[in-house]
Amino acid sequence: MKRTMAIGGAALLVAVGLPFVVTDASRLNLVILVLMAAQLGVAWNLLGGYAGQISLGHAAFFGVGAYTSTLLLLRFGVNPWLGVLAGGSVAALLSLAFGWSCFRLKGHYFAMATIAVAELVQIVFTNWEYGGAAVGLTVPMNHEGWAWLVFAGKQPYYWLALSLLVLTLAATAIVERSRIGYYLRAIRDEPDAARSIGIPITRYKQIALSLSAFFTALGGSLYAQKELYIDPPSVFSTVLSIKMALVSILGGIGTLFGPVLGAIVLTTIEELTRAGFGGSGRGTDTIIYAALIVAIAVFYPSGLLGWYRSRRQGRRARRSAVAAREAAR
Repeated sequence: MKRTMAIGGAALLVAVGLPFVVTDASRLNLVILVLMAAQLGVAWNLLGGYAGQISLGHAAFFGVGAYTSTLLLLRFGVNPWLGVLAGGSVAALLSLAFGWSCFRLKGHYFAMATIAVAELVQIVFTNWEYGGAAVGLTVPMNHEGWAWLVFAGKQPYYWLALSLLVLTLAATAIVERSRIGYYLRAIRDEPDAARSIGIPITRYKQIALSLSAFFTALGGSLYAQKELYIDPPSVFSTVLSIKMALVSILGGIGTLFGPVLGAIVLTTIEELTRAGFGGSGRGTDTIIYAALIVAIAVFYPSGLLGWYRSRRQGRRARRSAVAAREAAR
């Protein structure tokens, strides 16, 4: 644990100094995308990693967060700082209906149900005239600065993305070390045993889902402020939900920093592919996601972080064996 926290502290120091070194706007934007993907992966991991509930419909919460903050700004002039919190709260409330309908199912049936619910939410927003329908919404640039979270440059969005990632990691660390975290891991690993000792499984699954939805919605609100435009396909797509899950699974599901590692690898591959193929490479990201899912399932089921830990343990075992043989001589 001390080693993990030391690595995390060193990574945070590097992240704080990074924008002073990386001054190119396109490269800094890539780092921002990595931070945003990592934050969404960490948020998804609260449900999929610790509670073992594989959701492929988290884009519903992402989109609700984006639309809530944007609509409050456009229709009522609500400050985006308040809109971000409102988006997280609305997503947490939506998660109650989400959980009520989906937690009746298990395994791949649960995952399929989450896709269905997310698609239903997308259809509602696509046909909701007050919410811009299929045309979408544009965030106005009447005001700039930290008060309204609208900036001409990239660096302020970097600080926002980094702060949100650190906040989500801190919340996850607190949950991981709390009674809730122990219950969630028990539900994930041995649900029947957890039920037999009196753990209310559905209640704690719902707590994990609500926390995950809240932080996912915060990421959606940040996306809306960064891009200044949202529409249903951009914030409710199933591909986005798959990416949230894949970031965590690739890095190491059920680990604190696994989604961060997964986001670095996946987003870099995604952006390099997009730059290489350009407009002719539409759908390439989906192919990459599918290939990575197959590769992880076959070769690295515990993710990159789990693979690294197993190699480290193997080296320790070999060193111990060598030391034992030397001592026996």
